[in-house]
Amino acid sequence: MKKLRNIISKPWAIVALLVLFSVVASTQSILRSPKQYTYNGENYTQTHYNNYVIFKSSFHHLQNNQDLYCLHLDEHWDLFKYTPTFAAFFGIFAYMPDWLGLNMWNLLNVLLLVLAVYYLPQPMDRYKKGLLLVICAIELLTSIQNAQSNAIIAGLTVLAFGLLENKKYLCATLCIVASTYIKLFGIVGFALFLLYPKKLRSALYSLMWAVVLFAIPLIFVGWEQYNFLLSSFISMLGSDHDASYGYSVLGWLHTWFGWNGNKFTIVGIGALLFMLPFAATKEYDNFTFKAKILSSLLIWIVIFNHKAESPTFIIAMVGVAIWFILSEKNWANCILFTLAFVFTTLSPTDIFPRSFRENIVNPYCLKGVACILVWAKINLDFALEYIRKREVEKTNEIAE
Repeated sequence: MKKLRNIISKPWAIVALLVLFSVVASTQSILRSPKQYTYNGENYTQTHYNNYVIFKSSFHHLQNNQDLYCLHLDEHWDLFKYTPTFAAFFGIFAYMPDWLGLNMWNLLNVLLLVLAVYYLPQPMDRYKKGLLLVICAIELLTSIQNAQSNAIIAGLTVLAFGLLENKKYLCATLCIVASTYIKLFGIVGFALFLLYPKKLRSALYSLMWAVVLFAIPLIFVGWEQYNFLLSSFISMLGSDHDASYGYSVLGWLHTWFGWNGNKFTIVGIGALLFMLPFAATKEYDNFTFKAKILSSLLIWIVIFNHKAESPTFIIAMVGVAIWFILSEKNWANCILFTLAFVFTTLSPTDIFPRSFRENIVNPYCLKGVACILVWAKINLDFALEYIRKREVEKTNEIAE
């Protein structure tokens, strides 16, 4: 046990493991034969790194004044669902051969998350940081096997938290603004700034970065085309909003209880519950309190996302890992963490028989339910701790 602890405490060992995961996943995707499928009576070919092809193609579509937000079935399956800024960013990879570009893209996801975790201040020592990354390793592999951007979102959010702890507001705001330009739910990360001073400065920095990143696509297109792309993007998001419930609170309510109500009502209630702990302003100097707010945020942006799919849960599992590492190891927390690790992290793997995944895990949103339970426990602990401290304060006032 001590030997294992020593290995986990060595950053080079963790980095080597995760880089190996990335290279193997990328190589496997490149070497696998493309899949054939039929859409509207026509046959199409799809690679096993389709998401990367979507991202790469979006840059060429941007350059060629094409609509980013329609199907391009001669190139890839599915829609591009990111901002024009993200399409411009992918110019970094667009001219690389796929074997190199995919490796670089997946390594960026992995290394940004690693950097963010190791940048966290005390009381997150090297062992706790290594343990966090080990807990998330399989979920990270699931994300990069799908060439997704979710590890970058998790990394940028955690890095912003570390930068805020070190009073580096300029870089922290860049992280949150950049995450928002990748996936819009990254905007929830701005809630972290409520925990820190210099709020006006942070707001001005955020506005500056938002303008800078907004303007980047104008390097490649004129304003008229850019305006068209923004309109097309908004239209696509409107159509996409009603498409599914995902492995989310909405999906859980739908599959377990047959609920088909207004999505905005549930998200609104979730937002209110998420914001309640911010009322404990006296705890803003407490690192553990703020880190658990970070955990709650990372889980929230997944479980209240109606499009939450399996690769998205690297974001939530980073939150679960931070919460568990910093929490009391009582029976309730240990059971909830075990459920999250088993049903969120392991359920998509071959440890679970395919029939069990298809008939139980997926239809009943078990991947999401485990994280929902952890998020509920985080908020319950916030409430109980607040009540306990209020009672102590009242007792002290009476004694005086």
